[in-house]
This record gives sequence, C-alpha cells and structure tokens, in this order.
Amino acid sequence: MSPRMVALGAGLQRGWIEFRQTVTNGGQLVGWLFWPVIALVVMYFLRDSTVPGMGFSLGSHSVPGILGINTLFTGLVGLAFALIVDREDGTLLRAKATPNGMLGYVTGKVLAQSAITVAILLILLVPVVLLFDGLALGAVTTWLTLVWVLTFGLLATVPIGAILGSLFNSTQGLVPIMVLIMVLVGISGVFYPITALPEWLQWVGQVFPVYWLGLGLRSAFLPDALAAVEIGETWRHLEMIGVLGLWAVVGLVAAPVVLRRMARRESGATVAARRESVARRTA
Repeated sequence: MSPRMVALGAGLQRGWIEFRQTVTNGGQLVGWLFWPVIALVVMYFLRDSTVPGMGFSLGSHSVPGILGINTLFTGLVGLAFALIVDREDGTLLRAKATPNGMLGYVTGKVLAQSAITVAILLILLVPVVLLFDGLALGAVTTWLTLVWVLTFGLLATVPIGAILGSLFNSTQGLVPIMVLIMVLVGISGVFYPITALPEWLQWVGQVFPVYWLGLGLRSAFLPDALAAVEIGETWRHLEMIGVLGLWAVVGLVAAPVVLRRMARRESGATVAARRESVARRTA
C-alpha cells in the first residue's frame, strides 16, 4: 500500500475518532445545539404568524433556514475554529512532521466536521418533528433532496472553513466572519421571504451559499406551494447546483494551496508565540 493511501486510511480513522468523541461529549453537544435550539423555540412562538398571502406558519417556514444556518456554522466556522486551535496547541505542527501527515490530518478534520454537521442536523430534526406542523418529513423525496442539498452545501462551505482556519492566527479573527455571516443570514430569506427585500439586496444574498443552502432545505421540507414566495416562484434547483458547485470548485482548488502555505510557515517558534499570546489573553 502506498504512503498516501496509508495516510488517507489514518485520516479516516482520525475522523471517526474525533466524530465519536464529539457526539459522546455532553458539553460539546450542548455547545453545538444551544443556539439552533433557541432559534427553534423562538420560531415555535411565531407558529401562529403566517407567510404573507400563503396562510402557512411563518415559524415552520423558517425552520429549514435555521437548519441551513446551523449547517453553515458547524461546517464552515467549526472547521476554521478547529484548525486554529490545532495550530495554537501544536497538533498541526506534529502532523506536519509526520510523512504525509498533513494529508491524513486534513482528511480526518474534514470528514469529522462534515459528519458532526450532519449528526447535529439530524438531532435537531427531533424537536422539529415535535414542535412544527406542515413540514414534509415523511416523504421519500424530502430525504433524497436533503442528501444532495447537504452534499453540495458541505462541498461549498467546508473548504472555505479550511481556508479561513489557515488565514487567521487566533479564534478572535473569526469574529468579523461570524458577523458577516449573520448579516448574510439577514438578507438571505431565512427568517422572512427574500422577495420582501429590495432587489439589490436580493442580488447580494444570491451571491453567497447561505441563501442557496437555505433555499435547498426549504425545497426539501416545505410544500411545493411555498415556492410561490421565492424568487422566480420556483425552487431553482439548477441555479442552486450551479452556485453551490461554483463555490465548491473555488474552495476545493484554493484550500489545498492555502493549507500548504500555512503548513510551511508552521514551526516550533510560531507555536510558542501563539501559546504566549493565548496565555496573555486568558491571564
């Protein structure tokens, strides 16, 4: 077996171990679930409000978007955060010192974070089933659509998380990214139909994966009649594949380049400097 295949196998094993450790750690699970559960509770109290002109619960309409936001945060921001932490504590430097270690490390991280993202979404579906009406959770087409939308969504966002984790030297650097994501959430039709926004904001929202991921999950969980409040009055699956596919190509091409450059800069001195910085921040 070639060294690269050995590294890939080690990466698969690492990914499984990290995934298992996360889903069996109560504290980490609470951390991942806290904000989406709060958002779902808020939407529950809005269940009697309706989508304008449709008579459909605004709370139920917002549920797929909340799941999309959490998928974005868990996959993109979660991976970026994990990479930065591993750079600070020297984990990544140790991987660099091992033959093909970076290949195994990145493989494990990407697979673990993707699996965690899917697991968190499935866990969140439990309160969704209990609290919200009108969602097409029993249809086979719902789950088929969910699978391909999540696949494209993860391909479009997880590589961007790897890039961000390589560019920033501390988790504090991710704060502006999180603020930007929340701004995009506000103009992406997650909590209210995007067609209610000014046209120029609609165009801005459609540039980024946030809108398309939310749209894809709405197309999976909501009745087809709700497409009437979307742009073009359809779910626009082809456009969704095109935009998410473009982001995926950009991320998959750029991420290895950025990761290699970041790994070359890692040394004992840089790890020590980061540890001192962390110690000063927490002192």
